[in-house]
Amino acid sequence: MTAATPPAPPTADNDWWRSAVVYQVYVRSFADANGDGVGDLEGIRQRLPYLRELGVDALWLTPFYTSPQIDAGYDVADYRDVDPLFGKLADFDAMITDAHALGLRIIVDLVPNHTSSAHPWFAAALAAGPGSPERARYLFAEGRGEQGELPPNDWESIFGGPAWTRVPDGQWYLHLFDPAQPDLNWRHPEVRAEFEDILRFWLDRGVDGFRIDVAHGMIKAAGLPDVGFNSMTTGRRQSELLGKGRLPYFDQDEVHEIYRAWRPILDSYPGGRMAVAEAWAETPQRLARYIGPDELHQAFSFDFLDATWSADSFRKVIDTALAESTIVGAPTTWVLSNHDRQRHVTRYGDGEVGLRRARAAALLMLALPGCAYVYQGEELGLPEVLDLPDELRQDPAFLRTGESRDGCRVPIPWSGELAPYGFGPAGSELSWLPAPATWRGLSVAAQAGVPGSTLELYRTALRVRHEHPALAGTDGITWLETEPGVLAFHRTAGDAELTCVVNISGAAATITGYGRPVAASADLTERGDGHVLPVDAAAWFERR
Repeated sequence: MTAATPPAPPTADNDWWRSAVVYQVYVRSFADANGDGVGDLEGIRQRLPYLRELGVDALWLTPFYTSPQIDAGYDVADYRDVDPLFGKLADFDAMITDAHALGLRIIVDLVPNHTSSAHPWFAAALAAGPGSPERARYLFAEGRGEQGELPPNDWESIFGGPAWTRVPDGQWYLHLFDPAQPDLNWRHPEVRAEFEDILRFWLDRGVDGFRIDVAHGMIKAAGLPDVGFNSMTTGRRQSELLGKGRLPYFDQDEVHEIYRAWRPILDSYPGGRMAVAEAWAETPQRLARYIGPDELHQAFSFDFLDATWSADSFRKVIDTALAESTIVGAPTTWVLSNHDRQRHVTRYGDGEVGLRRARAAALLMLALPGCAYVYQGEELGLPEVLDLPDELRQDPAFLRTGESRDGCRVPIPWSGELAPYGFGPAGSELSWLPAPATWRGLSVAAQAGVPGSTLELYRTALRVRHEHPALAGTDGITWLETEPGVLAFHRTAGDAELTCVVNISGAAATITGYGRPVAASADLTERGDGHVLPVDAAAWFERR
C-alpha cells in the first residue's frame, strides 16, 4: 500500500524524544548536491521532503565539522564550523531552518573524547613541549624502558595497535582511535569549559539534540594503569569498537560529572533539547547510570542490535531494556543498524532470507515503546556491500586490523539504472564509494508507491506508529502466550489495542483473535477467522 498523508509536524513538547523515530544521516553518503561524489548539507536540505514523507521525527547527522577526514569527520579540527567538503555554516543554517519548517528536528554528532591532530590545541601542545599548559589539555606521558622507548602502558587502540604514539621530544600521547585523533584530558577545566561553550554554540543555532560519540570514554583511570593483557601477548584484543569489557579507559565513574554539568545547559533552552549517549558498559545497570533527570536523556540499547535471529534472544533483550528504562524513568532506544556495524539485512542471513528478517525486525522495533533509530538506507532494505575493492576503502581501522566499516557506508540509491543512482546531479562524478549494480532495484524511485516494497512498509509502519493511540507514549508491553518461536505482545491505550506478532519459528503460524491487520512485512492469507503469518515475518493487528 502507498503512504498516506504524513503525520503532522511534531509540537514543541519537551518530551518529543521519548517516542521519536530518529533517522541517522551519514552525511557523506546521503545526497550530493554539488556533484563532487560526496554527500553534503545542501544535499540533505534538498531531500528533507523525502524524510518528511517517510514519517520520521528527527535527523541525526554524523560529523560535518572542519576535519582532515582521517576518520570520516570523527577527527574534528574546528567544532564551530562546517568542513568545505560539506558546505558552509550558512548551509547548515538553511538546512535546519527548512527542517524545522517541515517539523523535523536536528540532532548533531558531538565528538568530545578526542580532537583531530590538526586541531589548534594539539598543534600548540606539540610546539610547547613537555610540562606545558598546552600539553595538559591532552594525555601526554613519559615512556617506559631505559630511554622511555616503550609506551607508558599496555593500552591498545580500538583501531588496532598501540594506543600511544611518540613525539620527537620523547613523550607519548594517547589515542584510543587513530594517531590522528589524540585523546583530550577531561580532568582539565579548559577542556570542560570549551565543550560547554561548543554545546551552547550549536544550541544557539537551533539544534535539538546531540549524539555523544564515545560517551563512556572521556575519563581514564587515575595513574593510567595497565589492562594486563593485549593482542601482542595473548592474541586477544582488549576492546572491540563496540565492546563491553571493563577497561581503565572506559566507563569510569567520574565521567558522570561531565554530564551532570551538561544537563543544565540543555535544560536552559526551550523545546526539549536532548542528548543520547553512544556508551558501552559492562552491565545494563552501569549503562543506565548515563540516563536520568540530571544526566543524559538516552543511551543507545545496542543489545537489541546484537540480538540473534531467535525469539528467545529478542525477548531477553527487550525485557532487560524495558526493565532498565523503568528504573531510570527514561525510555529505551532501539537500533538495528548504524554506521559502525554491518547492515542487519546481511547480519540476518543476507539475500532474500536476510531481507525478510530485516523487514520483520523493523516492525518489531517500531512497535516497541520508546525511541527508535533508523539508519539511512534500511528503509530501502539495503544489504552490506561486501566486495568493495581494498584500494577504495577509507576506514582507518582497515589498514591496522583488516576490518572495515565501509560496506555499510556506501551512498544510498535514489533513482536511475546506473550507479551512483541519483546520488548527485546529472553528470556528476561517481560516488566516493561505488554502489553495486544490484542496487538499481532498491532505489527510492524503484520502490516508491510499489505495494509490498520495503520503503512502503516503513512508510506504512511509521504512519501507523504516529496515528495509533496504542503506540503513543512509552508505556510497556504485555507478552502473549504463543507457540514456540513466535513472539507476540500488545500495547493498549483506553479501548485501543495493537498487537505485534513476529514468526521466528520454522513454519507458518496461524494468528487469530488479535483483530484486523494494519501492517505486515509479508503477505498474509486468511484462514478461518484468522491469518497465516509466513516464516520470518511480522504483522501488526488492531482492535478498537
